[in-house]
Amino acid sequence: MLHVEPATLAQANELVSRWHRHHKPCRGHRFSIGVWDEHGVAHGAAIVGRPVGGGKDQMRIAEVSRLVTDGTPNACSMLYGACARAAQAMGFRWIQTFILQSEPGTSLKASGWYYDRLSHPIGWDNGCRPRDLDVPDGGRRKQLWKRDLNAYG
Repeated sequence: MLHVEPATLAQANELVSRWHRHHKPCRGHRFSIGVWDEHGVAHGAAIVGRPVGGGKDQMRIAEVSRLVTDGTPNACSMLYGACARAAQAMGFRWIQTFILQSEPGTSLKASGWYYDRLSHPIGWDNGCRPRDLDVPDGGRRKQLWKRDLNAYG
């Protein structure tokens, strides 16, 4: 039986270091959530922060910057759903995340998110922001998924 609980950034980053296929731990967050079993064994974590891309309203949009599981069934969907509910309670307008073009988005669909579009990056590795491009697709276009949370002016 799985359940979600708040997680520290250190707890979530430890799982990212252990299980994530192509991302390193995050430097900061707004909040993190973990999924545990009845024996206290961690099966996944999500880290939610501010939108990474420029031009976004940093105060009204939340972004799942890392989500990782050990493959336990339903853990991924539970985390996406819990992140959305927490962000909604905090008053965010919407929550978003980016996934690789090669990923199907099954857990996002199952937890009420919708596909918005492909990203339009100017290039992660540029003169003002050099980046380590050791990620699949060289950090190029990703799928943007969203879930609307609170409608206001």
